[in-house]
Amino acid sequence: MSRWTLPLDGAHLPDRALVGGKAWSIARMVSLGLNVPPAFVVTTTACNAYQAGGLPEGLVEEMDAGLAWLEEKTGRSFGSGPSPLLLSIRSGAAISMPGMMDTVLNLGISDLTETALAAESGEAEFARDTHRRFIELYEAIVLKGDTSQLIPTDPRAQLLAAVQAVFDSWNSRRARKYRQHHGIADDLGTAVTVQAMVFGNLDEQSGTGVLFSRNPLTGDNLPFGEYLPKAQGEDVVSGKFTPLPLDAMKARVADAHSRLLAASEKLEQDSRDMQDIEFTVQKGELFLLQARSAKRAPMAAVRCAVEMVAEGLIETNEAVARVSPEQAAEILRPRLADDATQGLSPVATGEGACPGVGSGMAVITPDEAETRAAKGEDIVLVRQTTSPDDIHGMIAAKAIVTAQGGATSHAAVVSRALGRPCVVGCGDGVMALAGQWVTVDGSGQVWAGALPMIAPSAGDHPGLAQILRWAADLGESKFEAAPDAEELKSLEASNG
Repeated sequence: MSRWTLPLDGAHLPDRALVGGKAWSIARMVSLGLNVPPAFVVTTTACNAYQAGGLPEGLVEEMDAGLAWLEEKTGRSFGSGPSPLLLSIRSGAAISMPGMMDTVLNLGISDLTETALAAESGEAEFARDTHRRFIELYEAIVLKGDTSQLIPTDPRAQLLAAVQAVFDSWNSRRARKYRQHHGIADDLGTAVTVQAMVFGNLDEQSGTGVLFSRNPLTGDNLPFGEYLPKAQGEDVVSGKFTPLPLDAMKARVADAHSRLLAASEKLEQDSRDMQDIEFTVQKGELFLLQARSAKRAPMAAVRCAVEMVAEGLIETNEAVARVSPEQAAEILRPRLADDATQGLSPVATGEGACPGVGSGMAVITPDEAETRAAKGEDIVLVRQTTSPDDIHGMIAAKAIVTAQGGATSHAAVVSRALGRPCVVGCGDGVMALAGQWVTVDGSGQVWAGALPMIAPSAGDHPGLAQILRWAADLGESKFEAAPDAEELKSLEASNG
């Protein structure tokens, strides 16, 4: 495997631009001695060749060699029993684009391998659930819901089609919109990680979750995460299920929980940055799937940067680089007046997913949000749960509210990347707010009407003032172009 694919064996760290962030993180975790399901990667070079002229010559043969390597590493067989090998097929660009491209899980299951999986595990219900999940994802991602098409019976044909679908998702509307908003080049391409499945839906000692090495809402230096027992990763990210706090994992699988915290500390020290870690527990055993620099709310970005300098993890120039002008400006946005909610009851409450305050007309479709915002209206996007296809509406909105999901759902992660106030898990009744003006407080409440706001005082933000002083000392001028440049200058001056 050398031209289009690479094994992620931890022997060396490949070029991130070649293998994408997800595959790079797998190689990095393996090199650190952490427990990771074996995987190989189809490179961004293959993606760009595919975009230019279809499947590149030799890719199929290299993927076959990759499958043989996975079979050897796992002791399992792709497409047959008695111990079937199932695969996760996941996208991964060099620059993180959370939730923007496609994933297929449990690839390789069929009636034959379902029977083998049931016999091996002793859990027929688990095997059926795994098969169901594969069919639903494959039909939605690869067949695009086209009921006239059939899922190939040959698992290698399934794999090839899934890889092509991930390549195609690089140019999906949502991915292009995300790149445009964040200034990401269109010619980077995505890699495809082909990884042995582990099963969080196997039994009561299994589950899945996401851990942040620090709180991505506040920057507090304490682990923050969620856990969903007897589930697979898409259940958490989709927001269709509200996961449990991380303490629930400790109560159910204490050894896996302690290993997760140890891994989190090791990964943060190695990367010198806050980590966003996806993991699965199978029969009490912890497996790490991905670790990346975490998307964080603006205030968390500032606090984390300042504290990591104090901890000796980074230098002041890196701290300044980790706070964007947009994040700095967002911190200075108006907040609710102290008495704004006196005597009022919120019309909805949920879990705060991104701090801040936003006010506007509640709409329930991303297309309407985008259209009305383009006309100059202030809009709040209210959804049952968000998906990657909602990104244009999320960008257009002043704030985001969902009926379902937790603090590691798609809505939560993307809202933090965008710096939009967000409240998740408000319950189905929140959908009735459509057509009403609401004010969203990202700490967890939604209020009727446009509530009075005040500008924050300079004394509220000593961390941001420190970042600005360091920027001035370094001759860094990026904050001069921020939307609230004058306020930033005032803040810097008022804090010495």
